[in-house]
Amino acid sequence: MLPRRHSIGVNVGGVLLGGNAPIVIQSMTNTDTANAVATVKQVQQLSEAGSELVRITVNTEEAASQVGRIRDLLDVAGCHVPLVGDFHYNGHLLLTRYPDCAKALAKYRINPGNVGFGKKKDSQFGTLIEKAIEFKKPVRIGVNWGSLDQELLTDMMDSNARLQKPLATDDVMVEALILSALNSAERAVEIGLSKDHIILSCKVSGVQKLITVYRQLAARCEYALHLGLTEAGMGSKGIVASTAALSVLLQEGIGDTIRISLTPEPGGDRTQEVIVGQEILQTMGLRAFTPMVTACPGCGRTTSTVFQELAANIQTYVRQQMPIWREHYTGVEELNLAVMGCVVNGPGESKHSNIGISLPGSGEAPVAPVFIDGKKAMTLRGDKIAEEFRVIIDDYVKTHYPQRI
Repeated sequence: MLPRRHSIGVNVGGVLLGGNAPIVIQSMTNTDTANAVATVKQVQQLSEAGSELVRITVNTEEAASQVGRIRDLLDVAGCHVPLVGDFHYNGHLLLTRYPDCAKALAKYRINPGNVGFGKKKDSQFGTLIEKAIEFKKPVRIGVNWGSLDQELLTDMMDSNARLQKPLATDDVMVEALILSALNSAERAVEIGLSKDHIILSCKVSGVQKLITVYRQLAARCEYALHLGLTEAGMGSKGIVASTAALSVLLQEGIGDTIRISLTPEPGGDRTQEVIVGQEILQTMGLRAFTPMVTACPGCGRTTSTVFQELAANIQTYVRQQMPIWREHYTGVEELNLAVMGCVVNGPGESKHSNIGISLPGSGEAPVAPVFIDGKKAMTLRGDKIAEEFRVIIDDYVKTHYPQRI
């Protein structure tokens, strides 16, 4: 793994992005922000799942008028996660007309392609930056290939067409994405926004193109970078595509904050995008968020579903317990667990974990040896193995991790 790319640190409501800070997990609500109660509920859910920044849509006067209330309700509930306002088209008006909204947000996200058009573009972008300066807020300049500055793209395409050896259209678009971000950042600095108040992103929905864009962007600036594969998709497709793209960049030291843009299943849990982001960082060894459960895939030796049920049970249990453990103990996120299904790899894998259990496979004796820190500690039997194993985990946490004072 390459060293982290040097980037300028940015403070977002007490959360540091870039510099030497850990990579930060972001998420976004899909509620109508004008519905303060529903938005507060979802922000709390995302925060409890581990999101360190939560973005909300601010697209109407009704939404802007509720942002201050949303912040107040969250604070009363003890949820202090910083809020990011997502502005398109009318952000210059909303931040001007609703100062409570401007104050309550920890960061503004603006898209250079949707700030304004023609002669209005410069003045409306200028107003957004001036409001960020007035309220001492950082800004993410977020370029997206689905809403790229068409005036810039057209000019670049026309110039390219006049070349003796024109570049491929995709290459021109990549350069347009990068220039839109860099030129906008330069303009923001000219207006008076300091470089440690700027984050850049250039999102596309193709894995290889995202890698290409960010490699070039990272080589041409020191701004903190937000990574994300936009419109990644639903289910396994979205998870695989996001993981493939972000893992390459993170391995190269590129990226200071990430968001996994998954399309939820109908009625699905919005927090999945947070969990996927955490698992990418944790499986790469970049951060630790919650105890990891190693489990075998199963084979003809494991015709019983007992080990599958126990692995799911324990995975759910540690995620539910983690907020409590994190509050009382230091370092629990580093705990490694193993739930294995037979004697082939079960004992060996269990010995490599802090706590491991090897359940009986087909034809094996109906016993489940438990290993703690590499040594066999006990054997479980019967129909209460899950409950007994959870007690063992709880006892280990209480006796092996320092209590917070």
